[in-house]
Amino acid sequence: MLAGKWFGLICAFTAITGVTVFYRHILAANQTTVALTFLLAILAVSAVWGMAVSVSMSVAAMLAFNYFFLPPVGTFTIADPQNWVALAAFLVTSIFGSQLSARIRKEADEANNRRHEIERLYRFSQKLLGEGNVIQLMNAIPNYIVDSFEAGAAELFLPQKDKFYRSGYGAVPVDEEKTKTAFLRDEATIESSAGLAFVPVRLGARAIGSLGISGAALSRQTLDAVSSLVAIAIERTRAIEQLGRTEAERQGERLKSALLDSIAHDFRTPLTSMKAAVTSLLGAEITERAQSVELLTIINEECDRLNHLVEEASEMARLEAGEVELHFEALPIGEIIQAAVTRLRGTLGGRVIDSHSTTNLPPVRADLERIEDVLVKLIDNANLYSPAEQPITISAEANGEMVTVSVADRGPGLDEMEQETIFDKFYRGKDQRYLVRGTGMGLPIAKAIVAAHGGTISVTSQPEHGSVFSFTLPVARNEDRR
Repeated sequence: MLAGKWFGLICAFTAITGVTVFYRHILAANQTTVALTFLLAILAVSAVWGMAVSVSMSVAAMLAFNYFFLPPVGTFTIADPQNWVALAAFLVTSIFGSQLSARIRKEADEANNRRHEIERLYRFSQKLLGEGNVIQLMNAIPNYIVDSFEAGAAELFLPQKDKFYRSGYGAVPVDEEKTKTAFLRDEATIESSAGLAFVPVRLGARAIGSLGISGAALSRQTLDAVSSLVAIAIERTRAIEQLGRTEAERQGERLKSALLDSIAHDFRTPLTSMKAAVTSLLGAEITERAQSVELLTIINEECDRLNHLVEEASEMARLEAGEVELHFEALPIGEIIQAAVTRLRGTLGGRVIDSHSTTNLPPVRADLERIEDVLVKLIDNANLYSPAEQPITISAEANGEMVTVSVADRGPGLDEMEQETIFDKFYRGKDQRYLVRGTGMGLPIAKAIVAAHGGTISVTSQPEHGSVFSFTLPVARNEDRR
């Protein structure tokens, strides 16, 4: 700063010398013009180097004006009393103008500094908003402060865990005790000479932590703003995590309700049938073997149905855990379709199955048993949810490196909301869930199997016009081919 003032004085006296030489030897001008030129030069210098340099320049300019331009020229004597007034007015005007110019410069610098600090606060707030995890936010805050405000180092103290979170870079250390004291006393400490600041982190009137910052010349207002932003960011992130946990709990309760609803509905029917059959066998006198066989057959079928429900739940659990081993091979898509239809022939009864596909389809990379199970579930789903007199259409076509298989029915269809949730576990059509047997596990299992094959499954539907379930399978590679 001292070197800057000396440089300013040199420039000031150089300017005075230049003005004097110009009007003495190059261009003759009246006293008013010379005085105004000196005044302009003084204002320019005061705007750059401040009040101290401009006052010195004002005195020097007054002496030069008196010596070189006021009669008698060449002496500091003033013959005309009016010139005393002129000199005094010149000196007062130059000093007053210099003061105003220096004040304007100072206010402009302060405004620029405030603008820069606001910009830094904005960048800092944007970084804070980008974090959604509390632990990551705590670790990131000190680094954000160092990066945004060009500080040497920063640390955050949180009393809940009695833990300090420090910046990962910066050579200037921060006193941990002073940072902790700022929280305990709930008051800020600013050591301007050492470039240190310790401020409590307040949320409203309550301190929830403290900050220690070194190597950054920040105003008290900026430090308070940083403290408030940090407090808001911490509480915001905690609120988001709490909201996430609450939503997860809500979804868990919803899943439990759906599971209980599914179990209550789908287990009650076979159990009721079995109970009725057993009661008949125990309480009635049955003389005909055919009647006994009929009741035992009912019990056997309902046991199989219960066993199937349990197997579906178990299979879904294994698929989600990644415990199902797939044996991939190159398979013709027509072979998979034919195997699925044959497997369901007894269930389908006399329903028409319209199967067609593009000729010369490439073989797909699939596990025959698992992918056949996917197609069986889609065909069975179409069979359950569409009128018996309507056909089910199965088609396949190649699409680049994938083969798409579709199963279309002419059932009641799905609205847009149901299309988004139809592959969720335990979900069943809202208008059919009590009319059609099932657990709501078939489509989620199909989705998991297709995903394990590297494909996707989707549905397109229009209410009252039926649905089309489609899934994709990758084309077999050379090493998969038989």
